[in-house]
Amino acid sequence: MLMRRLYPEPAPNVDVADAYTVRTGAGRHLRVNMVSSADGAATVDRRVGALSGPADQELLHLLRGLCDVLLVGAGTVRAEGYGPLDLPEEARRRRTESGQLPVPRMAILTREITLDLDAPVFTSATDRPVVLTTERAPVERRTAAAEVADVVVVGEQQVDLPRALDALVERGLSRILSEGGPHVLAELLAAGLVDELCLAIAPLVTCGAETRITAGPALATPMQLTLAQVLEQDEFLFLRYTR
Repeated sequence: MLMRRLYPEPAPNVDVADAYTVRTGAGRHLRVNMVSSADGAATVDRRVGALSGPADQELLHLLRGLCDVLLVGAGTVRAEGYGPLDLPEEARRRRTESGQLPVPRMAILTREITLDLDAPVFTSATDRPVVLTTERAPVERRTAAAEVADVVVVGEQQVDLPRALDALVERGLSRILSEGGPHVLAELLAAGLVDELCLAIAPLVTCGAETRITAGPALATPMQLTLAQVLEQDEFLFLRYTR
């Protein structure tokens, strides 16, 4: 997949896989991938799909192919109808040769396991998803979830995000990709856990009062990011920020 690079050094054709590679041995790395309209909306009618396009979708699948685990909130799983993660055979081969699982695992953040455990995201997964939950989740829900996922309790009333990420790393899943949603991203940022923010800007204006890419209390001090890269394809801008 090739894109035009606008920053830092303009170039007409850049291999996106190289542009987004995270070097091995770097320890835990949490990358967040989100999309927004030009006026800041993260959804249209509460769904992300209307903001997306072919280039954005191709990048989404590429980033999934680079990670060890996809971290998402239960609300996003429900709203976007997540299914099992899958990759083309060539991508599976490259991952296996580099020591990764053929397909990334799914990790779902949920306080009370309010999930459809009969959904394909569980029943058709190549590897069992990881459910990161709390002590407030009813025992019967934890027991039922353990039939189709690895259930890890990381908190009493709220998911302890540092402990959740540590639990993933302990399972050999150090390259973490999150696709939100907005509440999860706000909590990850507030906890200082995000290493990289990948933001696609769609060439759309929505107006209205749609959700932003973050939904949570304001940070006590705004977080300074460094613009590392800007790519362009099909009038979408693909921004890559680092901390």
